[in-house]
Amino acid sequence: MGDYKLSQKQLRNNDQELYKALIYTSFTRMNKSILIGVIFFLFFTCKNVFAQPNPVKSNGKFIRHTVAFKLKYAKGSPEEKEFLNEIRKLAEISVVHKFECLRQTSRKKNFDYGVSMEFDTMEAYEEYNQHPDHLAFVETFWVKYVEDFLVIDYEPFE
Repeated sequence: MGDYKLSQKQLRNNDQELYKALIYTSFTRMNKSILIGVIFFLFFTCKNVFAQPNPVKSNGKFIRHTVAFKLKYAKGSPEEKEFLNEIRKLAEISVVHKFECLRQTSRKKNFDYGVSMEFDTMEAYEEYNQHPDHLAFVETFWVKYVEDFLVIDYEPFE
């Protein structure tokens, strides 16, 4: 091996070039690592969001509120149409999810209609029960139009 003697200026230039190369290499490796990390993070945290739009869960549980009911008025009557239009407005309450109005297809029970909705938590369900729009609907329409009903509230047991 030969002795190489470099001037201070050459040494400084070589050190600067080496330093630049080191910084550039570290920076590009770091950027690639960060990019890969971000991709993995997004993949593993967002994949369920795309699989289930608007999931309704809180600690793995939710409340499903279902009501089967029979109206005092004949099918096809103006009162029936008014009631069904008004009950659909309950879906606009912010804590309500997966709202459905249903028509009975079986004669096993004496109910003609059903409504089903879900809530993230029991607190959200209680908020719905005390919401001014819900209370006004019950007072203005439910009490006057409904002959009989059955309420069932569920949560997953597993």
